[in-house]
Amino acid sequence: MPFELLRSEILMQGRAFKIRRDYLKTPDNRETKYEIVEHGGSVVIVPMDNEGNLLFVRQYRHAAGMDMLELPAGTRDGDEPFEECAAREIREETGMEAGTLTHIGSFYLAPGYSTEYMGVFLAVDLSHNPLEADDDEFLSVEKIPVREAIQRAERGEIPDAKSLSALLLARPHLDTYLK
Repeated sequence: MPFELLRSEILMQGRAFKIRRDYLKTPDNRETKYEIVEHGGSVVIVPMDNEGNLLFVRQYRHAAGMDMLELPAGTRDGDEPFEECAAREIREETGMEAGTLTHIGSFYLAPGYSTEYMGVFLAVDLSHNPLEADDDEFLSVEKIPVREAIQRAERGEIPDAKSLSALLLARPHLDTYLK
């Protein structure tokens, strides 16, 4: 017997997401509640240049209280298709445009409390074609050889879940650079 949704209420409407409280009936007929972050979806991009380097961005993440090395990513604008979002975000965050953008997987970022669903894209055949960055983004681009990026991830030096997930999904496409 599945959980049954009894009712929902919106607790907060933010810029990129809203928070709701759902009241549910459990399979054993008890009532419980969950706070859920409603998010319209996002993308993470694995950009690889012609020399076999991955392009990462380093930016301050206030919730973590630190600068983080992560793959370029961003939130969809409304119902923007995932591929269009990825094409826009790579240009905004790295200044590079992908000649070829391939969807290689998708995942829920934190399904215990969020509806955010992320599309993962491999970006190759890069050329310089920047878009203006968002007003609140201050990032620097770092090129890291594929092998080194995978080693950093395996050593726990990339503490960003979306980047780790994207690297795992991209790994079969990157194998020729790991031998």
